[in-house]
Amino acid sequence: MKPKIKDVPGPIATNLVERDNLYVSPSYTRSYPLVADVAKGMWITDPDGNRFLDFTSGIAVCSTGHCHPKVVKAIKDQAGKLIHMSGTDFYYEPQIKLAEKLHSIAPAKMDSTVFFCNSGAEAIESAFKLSRWHANKRKLSIAFFGSFHGRTMGALSLTASKKIQRARYSPLVPGVCHVPYAYCYRCPYNLSFSECNIECVRWIEDELFRTMVPPEEVAAIFVEPIQGEGGYIMPPIPFHWELRKLADKYGILYVADEIQSGIGRTGEMLAIEHFVGVVPDIITLAKGIASGMPLGAMIAKREVMDWYPGTHASTFGGNPVSCAAALATIELIEKELVLNANLMGGYFLLNLRRLQNEFECIGDVRGIGLMLGIELVKDRETKERASSLRDEIIQKAFKKGLLLLGCGENTIRFCPPLIVKKPEIDTCLNILEEILKNSN
Repeated sequence: MKPKIKDVPGPIATNLVERDNLYVSPSYTRSYPLVADVAKGMWITDPDGNRFLDFTSGIAVCSTGHCHPKVVKAIKDQAGKLIHMSGTDFYYEPQIKLAEKLHSIAPAKMDSTVFFCNSGAEAIESAFKLSRWHANKRKLSIAFFGSFHGRTMGALSLTASKKIQRARYSPLVPGVCHVPYAYCYRCPYNLSFSECNIECVRWIEDELFRTMVPPEEVAAIFVEPIQGEGGYIMPPIPFHWELRKLADKYGILYVADEIQSGIGRTGEMLAIEHFVGVVPDIITLAKGIASGMPLGAMIAKREVMDWYPGTHASTFGGNPVSCAAALATIELIEKELVLNANLMGGYFLLNLRRLQNEFECIGDVRGIGLMLGIELVKDRETKERASSLRDEIIQKAFKKGLLLLGCGENTIRFCPPLIVKKPEIDTCLNILEEILKNSN
């Protein structure tokens, strides 16, 4: 199957966009006027009959592809039995079974329990609150520049991705200190990896803890194993090793935000598994956990999840239909798709590097599994960001029937459904190559 494009947006889509502009919040960020009507697997059709190849997965959400029949069946079956009963006040089997499954996915040393919510931001809010609760008198937190943890006030206080996300919302929750991430392509210390000795972690102890932040007052470090919105930045393996050691040294909770990177996307069920031996105290999940149904989860070590009834809850969190979708999603990913993400991700990465050799504007290719990015630059020596070129490529790809999204200031992210195969990857690469040739 190939993209099928007549004219975008067509008349029906144009009308819907115009109506949307009248009645929907202008705060949403729409990169191009895609109007989704029907979707199946890797493909989305708009109401005018245009067919698009989806390499966004609804922002890394539809991991099993659009409307996977096993997920659809699970949703229909559960909706016919029980749609809602609030799992924070009552009991029902889908939530219990999903908690057991997430316990099995988490590192064995966690001995974890699970809190359910509706989204990634809510999962982070839960982790933020739990870390304060558990640490008791510790009121400070550390997060990273380039991080994205959500848009609610607590999650936003941890976020440092784009200034527009924080503009006019101050004062935010106090006590959050941001430090540089291990962004080796643009090392904030101007060091090469061979000589840096993981300076981005050493600096926290040698400078931040020495001069500004008492480590005994820090409740938690919030970190994405692989930065998502910040630019699909894959840190070197020792980064998380050293960060975990630092947290252990000072009794600080280690919170791994797996909202975009988790549930099979990177070729492991959790991205932190690539950093062998690193066991978080808390893990947050959402996005790809339920194939598009609203669900978030916070997994925490049993001794950390020590709050008692009434300290935190959610009316809709762990909704039985969403839990049923998640159980079907995880079964598919564990049995088939995590391996496919690994294999197809390797093929995709190899070919993106081939394009890098051909086109000077591709400054960096990075990622793992099906969480890949290319960073576009005006000059490879100066690494000046080519933000406008990135946006131009995304627009042109849309008009050719390929759906892409940006991240960071000048990176294109590739997060297709985990069902993707070589023909779809080749189609994506061919469209991208054609655009790059015509952009030079």
